[in-house]
Amino acid sequence: MIGLVDCNNFYVSCERAFQPRLEGVPVGVMSNNDGCVIARSEELKALGVAMGTPAFELRPLVDRDRIRLLSSNYELYGDMSTRVREALEEFSAGVEPYSIDEMFVRFDGFDAATTRALARTLYRNVRRFTGIPVGVGVAPTRTLAKLANRAAKRQPGYDGVCVLAAEGDETRRLLERTALGDVWGVGRRLVERLALQGIETAWDLRQADPGPLRRRFSVTLERTVRELQGLPCIELNDADEPRRRIMTSRSFGRLTGEPAELQDAIRQHAQRGAEKLRRQDSLARAVLVFLQTHPHRADLPQYSPSRIIELAEPTDDSRPILAAARQGLDAIYRRGYRFMKAGVMLLDLVDANRRQLPLLDTPEGAARRDRDHRLMATLDALNRRMGRGTVRLGVPRENAAWHLRCAHRTPRWTTRWGELPRVRT
Repeated sequence: MIGLVDCNNFYVSCERAFQPRLEGVPVGVMSNNDGCVIARSEELKALGVAMGTPAFELRPLVDRDRIRLLSSNYELYGDMSTRVREALEEFSAGVEPYSIDEMFVRFDGFDAATTRALARTLYRNVRRFTGIPVGVGVAPTRTLAKLANRAAKRQPGYDGVCVLAAEGDETRRLLERTALGDVWGVGRRLVERLALQGIETAWDLRQADPGPLRRRFSVTLERTVRELQGLPCIELNDADEPRRRIMTSRSFGRLTGEPAELQDAIRQHAQRGAEKLRRQDSLARAVLVFLQTHPHRADLPQYSPSRIIELAEPTDDSRPILAAARQGLDAIYRRGYRFMKAGVMLLDLVDANRRQLPLLDTPEGAARRDRDHRLMATLDALNRRMGRGTVRLGVPRENAAWHLRCAHRTPRWTTRWGELPRVRT
């Protein structure tokens, strides 16, 4: 059996964990630059506020103190996601993160009664240890676990926990009530094509012959059918598998064409990319730098260049990566344009533990690499302990255009003070 633990309204729940006064209040979390709503509390959903609603449209409700809108606080959310995972690992060694707010948990070797009791324990203890409410769905396959989790969160009778068997009346009733578009991995276009075959619910899909579906559609759909039948066919990609490239970019808070502001943005992105590179024990052979003007501003000239700079040797050291990023920016910058986005991509990554040393390597070269490695390790350790950006290369400009608009961001509670949310019973 495998369970899916899904955090309820995760971004809002993270904010509420440290601000109990937000309980019961309609709360929304906004995207980068406070653009639109990307997370909603149940109270905000009840007011009819849709996902993606532009923040300016909700200003009258904010002014009348009917709702609260907060800026996104991704450092807090990432740290709380880690704490949820650690709480789950207290009870199971088989925890597989699927997203920032969803994690699969193995329930191997337990009978039905023990599985149900353990699922209920996870449901209670994640809330107690982290302050984050969750729903728990358990089933023989990941696809069924997704549907069980959906039922656990949306149907009051389950009280947050739903355990499904591969067969049985409960499983059949749930699949018969589940629209095809609510099945994991079945998109809108596929729903339309399957409807022509008379397949409209999850139960219809389960009853279909997977062989013809594979020939007519894809092997992915065949696996979905078999998963609905209780046969595990879908495995997650290894969450620890290193990425082949690392992209760091972000839209600016306002358009800018100032070289100094663009240099600051590229420097910050390059440093952040180098940190990610070291975290996964990789080295980069090349650095790509790009700029982008606003594609929907027909009144402004358009120019979206990019340049790749090859590094002298594979490295994870921030300094040569920053130097290459600066060289790339100097090569593509043109006056007269106002840019809305800049970014850095680290390319052609290799395993740091399998780096090929120069043929004529010397003791001095080895000593230099060891010194550089210790320097970067110290920098990363300080930033992990004191908060991202505490130690950096270069001094950022205050109120630069590339800074995000985040007028309503709450403190980074966990990274600033190391506090735990109040335990709830």
